[in-house]
Amino acid sequence: MRNFTERILGCPVTTASVDLCVAEIMHWLACAERGRYLVCANPHSLEVARSDRLFQDALQQADLVLPDGIGVVLASRLLGGGIRDRVTGSDIFWQLCRALSEKGGRRVFFLGSTEATLARIAAKLPVDFPGIGQAGYYSPPFKAEFSDSDNEAMVAAVNRVKPDVLWVGMTAPKQEKWIRQFRDQLDVPFIAAVGAVFDFYAGVVKRSPRAFQRVGLEWLPRLWQEPRRLWRRNLVSNPMFVLHVLKERLGP
Repeated sequence: MRNFTERILGCPVTTASVDLCVAEIMHWLACAERGRYLVCANPHSLEVARSDRLFQDALQQADLVLPDGIGVVLASRLLGGGIRDRVTGSDIFWQLCRALSEKGGRRVFFLGSTEATLARIAAKLPVDFPGIGQAGYYSPPFKAEFSDSDNEAMVAAVNRVKPDVLWVGMTAPKQEKWIRQFRDQLDVPFIAAVGAVFDFYAGVVKRSPRAFQRVGLEWLPRLWQEPRRLWRRNLVSNPMFVLHVLKERLGP
């Protein structure tokens, strides 16, 4: 997908549509290579990466970086780029699952979130996508940093079943850095860091109404639902991102 990328504040973000992204992922699966991975970029994540070198490296080394936030789309337009629409983790999850179900013969693994949320996913997935095999689920401990034994258990849980797709939902930047660190040890062709998608799909957290999504205000209802977790992202990181984009646009 390197031919379909542009740099937003140094990060290689894809300009491809949802359909093209899914087609490329299906191609990776057909090639059976190991360790391809996807991450989502929004103004908050790009700002955090400025002061977190491991996170920055995880974004730079990703095979596919989605323009997940409307701020990234607007930045592309301001900088003369070619990104026209958001491509979210939720978009890729639903479209890829449909493609996998239609084709059949592929298995997925969910790493992250709580046992309760994973149980909801385990019950819902075969109803929505009957052609997908469930390779397994694993809820890692909730802590700021994983121990060596935690990481070994997570890698072992995935490798025991050798899934085709590994969905990771452990919040940013933890999930991206974990994937970057262990991608070479994981026996799986494709890995996707999709954060809140686990909660959205399980129905634990409601995604913002489509009307808000269409006009680029998906963040507003979510901020109302989870102010403690999201206030810094929307009220600190986003304005800083705008300032950095404007600085790049105006030049030295």
